[in-house]
Amino acid sequence: MSDSLFSYEIQASDAGCRARCGTFLTAHGAVQTPAFMPVGTAATVKGLEVDQLSATGTRIVLANTYHLALRPGDDVVAGLGGLHSFMGWNGPILTDSGGFQLFSLAQMTKVDDAGAVFRSHIDGWLLHLSPEDAVRIQENLGSDIAMVLDHVVGLPNQDDVIRDAMERSIRWARRCRDAATRPDQAQFAIVQGGLDPGMRAECAQRLAELRFPGYAIGGLSVGETPEEMYQALDATIPSMPENRPRYLMGVGRPQDLLEGVRRGVDMFDCVMPTRNGRNALAFTDGGTLRLRNLKYQRDDRPLEENCPCVACRRSRGYLRHLFMAKEMLGPILLSIHNITYYQRLMADARTAIKRNRFAEFFGKKQAGWAAGEDEEEGNIGDP
Repeated sequence: MSDSLFSYEIQASDAGCRARCGTFLTAHGAVQTPAFMPVGTAATVKGLEVDQLSATGTRIVLANTYHLALRPGDDVVAGLGGLHSFMGWNGPILTDSGGFQLFSLAQMTKVDDAGAVFRSHIDGWLLHLSPEDAVRIQENLGSDIAMVLDHVVGLPNQDDVIRDAMERSIRWARRCRDAATRPDQAQFAIVQGGLDPGMRAECAQRLAELRFPGYAIGGLSVGETPEEMYQALDATIPSMPENRPRYLMGVGRPQDLLEGVRRGVDMFDCVMPTRNGRNALAFTDGGTLRLRNLKYQRDDRPLEENCPCVACRRSRGYLRHLFMAKEMLGPILLSIHNITYYQRLMADARTAIKRNRFAEFFGKKQAGWAAGEDEEEGNIGDP
């Protein structure tokens, strides 16, 4: 991608940790980091129109290569003007390469150096996805940031399996770089290596030599504990380029986002705010709220007093009623609230970094979540 279309500038770093804030520029605008990207797998963040999404503070969204290649087809999206025109979103878009499906659809996937062969979860149709295919599809989609194809394996796993996937990911990254033709699309490489500190550092260093515009940390949130994930970040980030954005893929809880930020991560994505929102779970500074609980039936408080989102103009009791009555407005409102919460968290983190007070901010948030009203619950319900 042309330097005039893509750049990353670090604007402040916290003196007490590796947290930093900056601006990255894409063909469809600038994004302030640390940044959270809501997941719009099929060119939509479930249940939300783009104006509603923009009102949450969102400036960049994620869509998925594998799913869009199957339906409606990347050629269809290209014929309708590319992803931005197709979904009506004028801001930056990042597309995942389909590498995560090597893990999530492992029983329907065959992988070798040539690429991966998937059996469609929709109709059983065979899809071949090589590094070159992943680039071609994403260039058809027209995203601002395209992820290289990588090989994701579950954790824990045998060292030889993790090493094989890491080496393949590096070879595939080089092939993706060599296949790219669009000057308005930045490619991000993806660091693999499981939970092995040496492999993580080695992979990051070898990918850095290929001089990608950005780098992601992949292969986490696939079965390891949060503590193991944090240790992997500690081993990986010091070997990543300082002057490129760092993206932690598929993570996660608000706690995980701040743990990542204080280690130097710039970008995040996760289905958690919308998936849990569709299942009546709200994120707040006072912990998570499960609105189907009877104690909220007559609760006249908003989800959170200082939240500007439209859901917080209603009472907890009303929001509970929507879910109990199976009204579609309930999942919509809680998805809006949860994304707004994540965007406010990132905005407040940026402010704390600029003031050199991230440690204080981090401690206050963690204390509030630990004393939460309801027992925390992870991803629940439908995907």
